[in-house]
Amino acid sequence: MNYDVVVLTDSRYLKDSKDPYYHNVFYEDALVCEALKSEGLKVNRKAWNDPQFDWSNTKAIMFRTTWDYFDDFDKFSNWLNDVSKVTTLINSEATIRWNIDKHYLKDLKNNGVHIAETLFIERGTDCRLEELHTKMNCETTVLKPCISGAARHTYKLNSDNLNHYESIFQDLIAQEAMMLQPFQHKIVTEGEVSMMVFNGVFTHAILKKAKAGDFRVQDDFGGTVHNYSPSEEEIKFAIEAVHACEEMPLYARVDIFNDNSGKIALAELELIEPELWFRNNPEAANVLAKATKEKLSLL
Repeated sequence: MNYDVVVLTDSRYLKDSKDPYYHNVFYEDALVCEALKSEGLKVNRKAWNDPQFDWSNTKAIMFRTTWDYFDDFDKFSNWLNDVSKVTTLINSEATIRWNIDKHYLKDLKNNGVHIAETLFIERGTDCRLEELHTKMNCETTVLKPCISGAARHTYKLNSDNLNHYESIFQDLIAQEAMMLQPFQHKIVTEGEVSMMVFNGVFTHAILKKAKAGDFRVQDDFGGTVHNYSPSEEEIKFAIEAVHACEEMPLYARVDIFNDNSGKIALAELELIEPELWFRNNPEAANVLAKATKEKLSLL
């Protein structure tokens, strides 16, 4: 059977579960699938690494909850290269490859988007954390990989723990590029806002707050999620960030915060498989579906 759209997940989320986290993934993907079907599209949902499915049997594939891709990045990259030759990717392969590596923040900064001060440390660089920390000239910093997800290898550093993390850093930098940023105190006190933008149109936002004593807002680490009504300035920032991309993404999550100087800054622009919080605004799934149908009509 041929499909118009295959919604991509990973194998853990193919079936519903009593586990609240897994259920949310399944439920949100279901909202997307039903919205696409309501537009008259033939839809299926598959794990990206399904060995049996012929990807040429669908006009497009939509990356939704492929949250295991960085666990076997080489396999994912090779699959991405192969599948892009036989079907249309949403978002596009070029966008995905650009967005995988957080060096994309440099490009957005060059296009006028305000980001946190960031020091990129390329793979194989011969340096020590103490040297980098001094160069950043901040009492507290955050170290993380340029290709990552779910706060993998994300560490809060200060002068007291640099020696503790030195060996971890040396192991990491030998294998991958890293980035160092000033610790953003307002993320802890105020939280981080996620803004959902579909084909350049803002739909809704949520506020993520870290649990007491932590700095990571992800729910993997006890972070909590709250409904949020953004200001016009925040909405404008999110839309401009999306327009700063070389290619307009069909869907985007724009993560913003108030930096240490009180200025709105981009934390991340998630264009691959972001959680889009459709359960907080199911109508947004219909906005995505309509934009998808319009895109398919142009193929």
